[in-house]
Amino acid sequence: MGTIILGSGIAGISAGYHLEKAGEKVVIYEKDSDWGGLCGNFTIDGFRFDKFVHFTFADSEYIKNLFEESSPTIAHPSVSSNYYKGYWLKHPAQNNIAPLAIDEKVEIIKGFINRKNIPFEEIENYEDWLRVQYGDYFAENFPMVYTKKYWGLEAKDLETKWVGNRMHSPNIDEILRGSYETQEKNFYYTNFMKYPKKGGFRSILNKCREGLDIRFNKEVVEINPDKKVVRFKDGTKAEYTRLISTLPLPEIVKMISNCPQEVLNYADKLHNTCGYMVSLGFNKPDIAKYLWFYIYDEDILAARVYSPNLKSPDNVPEGCSSLQAEIFFDCKVEIPNKEIVLQNTIEKLVSMGLFKEEEIVVKDIRFEKYANITFDKDIYKNRDFVLDYMKSVNIESVGRFGRWEYMWTHQAFESGRRVL
Repeated sequence: MGTIILGSGIAGISAGYHLEKAGEKVVIYEKDSDWGGLCGNFTIDGFRFDKFVHFTFADSEYIKNLFEESSPTIAHPSVSSNYYKGYWLKHPAQNNIAPLAIDEKVEIIKGFINRKNIPFEEIENYEDWLRVQYGDYFAENFPMVYTKKYWGLEAKDLETKWVGNRMHSPNIDEILRGSYETQEKNFYYTNFMKYPKKGGFRSILNKCREGLDIRFNKEVVEINPDKKVVRFKDGTKAEYTRLISTLPLPEIVKMISNCPQEVLNYADKLHNTCGYMVSLGFNKPDIAKYLWFYIYDEDILAARVYSPNLKSPDNVPEGCSSLQAEIFFDCKVEIPNKEIVLQNTIEKLVSMGLFKEEEIVVKDIRFEKYANITFDKDIYKNRDFVLDYMKSVNIESVGRFGRWEYMWTHQAFESGRRVL
């Protein structure tokens, strides 16, 4: 008996690494056949793709150094783009509307000047926040559309505490200057995004993963907190003195013996996005023009596209390039057939002038049930009820889906570290 960690994603690896350093005996159980969770990757004919886009911009010297020791990184300037009805705008779009037609720029500027002046404490939802920050026209045509594509819900159904510094709030000088010229200043929340030179994103965890006892293909089917036993789908079981979980809250409560129905009900109310990854490899080196970009058009299912080969040339065979599109949905809706999603994505990216279909040499689509946490208006009440129950049965939850928080990579890593 000893400490059991469920899940070998970034939080689980971090928890295992730090506990082992502290002298604690740890076994990590992973339902898949490889480690990494959402930080993992897959390779097809020499093209490596991460599971959704990943970079690191940790500000902790400890975490930065640990990641760098695991795998030297490439520091990319945080420069991205936006696609909107045939126009390419530097990110953030609200500061770089120069390419748009004059009439649309006028509407955006008028909307910004005439935006409502509501005290922050009186803003009730994300839609109100967007209108106050950017004015009605821009809010309705850019972030409100993107919200539906990325979060799967309308902006009015989201709260605002999650926003933080993720969205730049411009002043009138920035709006006006950006309507005449593409601004060189970086308005992103970080100046550089780092990515490993070799091995895909999960390589930043190589040092932490070394020596850990990770047991694969061990899907949990039951947890008995009274007897401190975990049972697996393969018929085996494991006893523990301490249990740490990175599993999504709506999943783990279903595994707990005699979990109260009220807890199950609260967990079922939690919202998250799920999504497809459409991964494309090309027989030319110069298909990808942008490290990543956002798409605002409603008829294009893809919300965000990035280039694995621009992140690191190690991700593609020599003389090739690659793109991965991300298509998100709310977990409570019916998900479109993957063939429909794949066809729409390729056809629309071709119509955007990014590539010709005959240049594709690798084509793949995969689905992930858990992509990100959705901050609907009831998230805190629902989440806290479930977490309080988890604490009452002595199960420690860490990580993005274990804590049910909007965590960046380094924050998920730090969440695992806090088990000490």
